[in-house]
Amino acid sequence: MSPQKTLSPRAWAELLLLSTIWGASFLSIRIALDEIPVLTLVAHRVGWAAMVLWVVVIAMPIPLPRDPRVWAAFFVMGCLNNIIPFSLMAWAQLHIETGLTSILNATTAVFGVLVAALVFGDERLTLRRTLGVMLGFLGVVTAIGIGALAQFDLRSLAQLAVLGGTLSYAFAGAWARSVLGAHPPQLAAAGMLTGSALVMVPAAILYDGPPSFDLAPRTWAAIGYYALIGTAFAYLLYYRVLAMAGSGNLLLCTLLIPPVAIVLGAVVLIETLNPNAYLGFAILAFGLLILDGRILRKGHILHRSPRN
Repeated sequence: MSPQKTLSPRAWAELLLLSTIWGASFLSIRIALDEIPVLTLVAHRVGWAAMVLWVVVIAMPIPLPRDPRVWAAFFVMGCLNNIIPFSLMAWAQLHIETGLTSILNATTAVFGVLVAALVFGDERLTLRRTLGVMLGFLGVVTAIGIGALAQFDLRSLAQLAVLGGTLSYAFAGAWARSVLGAHPPQLAAAGMLTGSALVMVPAAILYDGPPSFDLAPRTWAAIGYYALIGTAFAYLLYYRVLAMAGSGNLLLCTLLIPPVAIVLGAVVLIETLNPNAYLGFAILAFGLLILDGRILRKGHILHRSPRN
């Protein structure tokens, strides 16, 4: 693994902005769920975001691919990175707190390491990564609670749904690396969101019925936020931060999102979390920092191979 880039003040500012945007998305989704059903919510999210990103693609301008296999790859990416996780996590937020959803969402990085080790020959599980993964799963079990899993009620199922969404994100990352690396990220984002919209809009109409546009201003504000800012703008900002900070430093974003979501959930929705959730997040965060490598590099606890 190449050395991590040193974060400039501008990179830090945009990393914090991205974390805040995504952290607040959990609140906006929960607010919208008070008036619109899950599939309609996801259809709004991917549909409006796709329109915005196509404006960006056309304005840049970026040439469109003509190979049908490229569009098929965008469609698969949309299923893995949008349809499955957005739907599972939105449904889960009907039954668990936004803060807990954001904590469990942080396991995306843990599953990402495991999926990459299974798919790519240069992403083997080293001692450091194995330790980080083990701590990550220990944090998840602590946050959920053994008793909750034993009961297996609707709340437990919702927590597992979030984990299912993070696993889908991990496979999406592997798919993007394998298939979409040659395409401009703005085009890839617009393409996958379009594929998602082509599935979710008719699915929402069939299952939820024709969407109502007579919604409360609070709901429209929530939809506008999670679709335009939390999805379209956040994707564009993500690629800027990736270019400035590197993929290693982007793991810090994963650690910064839950505190934002937890605070907003407590202030706006008057949510309270079980102390186990905070303990679980602390363990998970420590595991993520080990995966990131900066703790062990500074402490010289484990020898790192050049590919570690």
